[in-house]
Amino acid sequence: MAKAPVLTPQSEDFPRWYQDIVAKAELADNGPVRGTMVIRPYGYSIWEQMQAEVDRRIKLAGAKNAYFPLFIPESYLKREAEHVEGFSPELAVVTVAGGKELEEPVVVRPTSETVIGEFMAKWVQSYRDLPLLLNQWANVVRWELRPRIFLRTSEFLWQEGHTAHVSEEDGRQYSERILYDVYASFMRDILAMPVVVGRKTVKERFAGATNTMTCEAMMGDGKALQMGTSHELGQNFSKAFDIQFLDNEGIQQHAWTTSWGVSTRMVGGLIMCHGDDNGLRVPPALAPVQVVVIAVRDDEAVIERCRLLASELADAGVRVELDVRVETSMGRRATDWELKGVPVRLELGPRDLAEGVVTLANRVSGSKDAVALDGLAASVRGALDAAQAQLLAEATERRDSRTVDVVTIAEAAEAAATGWARIPWATLGTDGEAELAKSSVTVRCLVMPDGSLPVSDSAEGAVAIVARSY
Repeated sequence: MAKAPVLTPQSEDFPRWYQDIVAKAELADNGPVRGTMVIRPYGYSIWEQMQAEVDRRIKLAGAKNAYFPLFIPESYLKREAEHVEGFSPELAVVTVAGGKELEEPVVVRPTSETVIGEFMAKWVQSYRDLPLLLNQWANVVRWELRPRIFLRTSEFLWQEGHTAHVSEEDGRQYSERILYDVYASFMRDILAMPVVVGRKTVKERFAGATNTMTCEAMMGDGKALQMGTSHELGQNFSKAFDIQFLDNEGIQQHAWTTSWGVSTRMVGGLIMCHGDDNGLRVPPALAPVQVVVIAVRDDEAVIERCRLLASELADAGVRVELDVRVETSMGRRATDWELKGVPVRLELGPRDLAEGVVTLANRVSGSKDAVALDGLAASVRGALDAAQAQLLAEATERRDSRTVDVVTIAEAAEAAATGWARIPWATLGTDGEAELAKSSVTVRCLVMPDGSLPVSDSAEGAVAIVARSY
């Protein structure tokens, strides 16, 4: 009788496969309130790696971290009409606190443009105070009717950047810098995800923005996932919150603002982009544990050598964990680490030790090779580099092979059943966008033929990327 698979196969039921990985790789669990999640230590360690790398890039772009309140007066949101209309269905509102009804309802932070705008108005007086470049790491609440762990939850973790500038052009350049130098490069170089960078249509634009730019990734089932966005807000929020400054000619002006963010949704994207029927596959550049050193048997010499190997690799800058749980079967331990997607396993037994070798199991390629204990750090580094490159190559090949150029709306809808379609925006237009929406297909973004960003909503030659999405 065939042994039942640990995970539901992707080809059989992709959503169930995703839920199985989240549970069996010990990433997260459902919280007690519908739509909330508990992020388990291993899942949180992956988020911490993402957070650290994104934070480093944000700081290189000149932004500084701050923190703003979780509770926002309801009146703040009402000052920007499009903003409150866009978020109204998702708001969680507190009306009673301390046993008393509040004089003004308080909104639990869905995003912070409003409260940060209030303080920007207080802190900005002169053009010398600009640009003001802020970022915060926080939790936000957007009530979700169809929750899915990491992808859509009522509470999630993220960073949100908010900046104010002297001119529209300065704001535009900075929002694009974040899009490319922080988000897209992080997703490509660290997550090994070849995102498409583009401009959102008016229908898909962030509430209150004049332009929304996005990073879109293809998942293993051909659907799209919005991995991060950067918004030009024009002067909409600066006028609503009176963010004014004296320019260098002594004339009072309204600032131009931006906002941008990525969230724990990236963890869901990582799972669906790189995972296979054996579990997660975490890119080595991201992996909180790049190598696990496993003692195959309860042998004192083997265990001692495993400790030394782990120490040597840590000294060489490798993120390493030691597994000497010899009371648990080797098969069970190998399966657990495979589920968690650790890029390299080093398995050492008495015979290996006697021969001066260790078995190197590569999670990404699936290969298992005996490598010399002498010079092991170099062999490990080579395996990690190869795994990183392979994940990016596989994801790129999938995206490119499952993206087709079409000329009609019907062809676009058909192509979106299994992947992405590219169709001229002039052919599709807003009427075609509405038609596709009836089939649950959306315009993920607009791009120029050379891959650059369209300069306007109606840029000549722009191509629409259409797909089903999460």
